Amino acid sequence: MPNSVATSNSPRRVMLLTGASRGIGHATVKRFSAAGWRVITCSRHAFPENCPWEMGPEDHIQVDLSDADNTVEAIAEIKRRLENGRLDALVNNAGISPKGEGGSRLGTIETDLRDWQKVFQVNFFAPVMLARGLMDELKEAKGSVVNVTSIAGSRVHPFAGAAYATSKAALAGLTREMAGDFGPHGIRVNAISPGEIDTAILSPGTDKIVAQIPMRRLGTPEEVAKAIYFLCTDQSSYVHGAEIHINGGQHV
Repeated sequence: MPNSVATSNSPRRVMLLTGASRGIGHATVKRFSAAGWRVITCSRHAFPENCPWEMGPEDHIQVDLSDADNTVEAIAEIKRRLENGRLDALVNNAGISPKGEGGSRLGTIETDLRDWQKVFQVNFFAPVMLARGLMDELKEAKGSVVNVTSIAGSRVHPFAGAAYATSKAALAGLTREMAGDFGPHGIRVNAISPGEIDTAILSPGTDKIVAQIPMRRLGTPEEVAKAIYFLCTDQSSYVHGAEIHINGGQHV
């Protein structure tokens, strides 16, 4: 039976999602919740009263992933909330990309060192901290880790800043290394690499990129969520160390 479905003899499956406050995060919570999963969300903000899915504050953890100490504290809190010591999926979706004046792109020359450090703490170090800190729970469930990278990690992007792009390239490399290390423990590790997805944070000028995408349209958060769901279920039981491109052919 696919591990997306819990029976009367098996515990409800649990997914931990970072960066749940908008876009792909929202769609991912709704996709997993609809399949009967318990979803624990993490974000810098307190539990939103206008949350678009059925969950409560007991399944939300407020954490600043740019703060390593706070991340360690959050891991301890997550462990306390996993009553049966199992975590079926960890989805590292949180990501930040600082902008310059007027929302301009920050390149390698303009990006302040403190911004580089903050971006890498959230986009790169937090995922490995969470996976290592929750390894026993993932091992118990024979769970999956999904890292959300980006098309910006493989090419210079007109909008994504240098710190964001290089952190996503590093996250892709981390996915490969984690697959080698976590696989023998029964934990699968993969990545998804979205292209231009239709969310509230699209940059001006995105329409010009759409003209260069073979499918001639933006992707939807729901399409990304479906790929994440696939990687967290038995439908992908032999998919390991992969990076799936979700970009309408933009990378070809």
